[in-house]
Amino acid sequence: VQLVESGGGLVQPGGSLKLSCAASGFTFSLSRMSWYRQTPGESREFIASIDSVGENTDYAHYVKGRFTISRDNAKNLLFLEMTSLRPEDTAMYFCACPSYGTWGLGTQVTISS
Repeated sequence: VQLVESGGGLVQPGGSLKLSCAASGFTFSLSRMSWYRQTPGESREFIASIDSVGENTDYAHYVKGRFTISRDNAKNLLFLEMTSLRPEDTAMYFCACPSYGTWGLGTQVTISS
């Protein structure tokens, strides 16, 4: 089971960024998937999750209305589209498959002018 995140970078406040997570080694299309983030010295915090078919999503209140989780089961890809980014969104972002207890290595997102 492997998850590989990409798409992080340095963005100005108010900007947008789209993260991707490539999944392999398991039946992605049957698995609920999630995004988390973590800053140094802090616990990993939940951002969003999506069911296996992409019909039902959940968001943390601090990203609701700004972030959108989606997936492409044909390509085994998970996405996180982030808009109206704030400096406090700066973190390492991870995708996860809760069923397998698997995490990617993360992609760094930095919001700064």
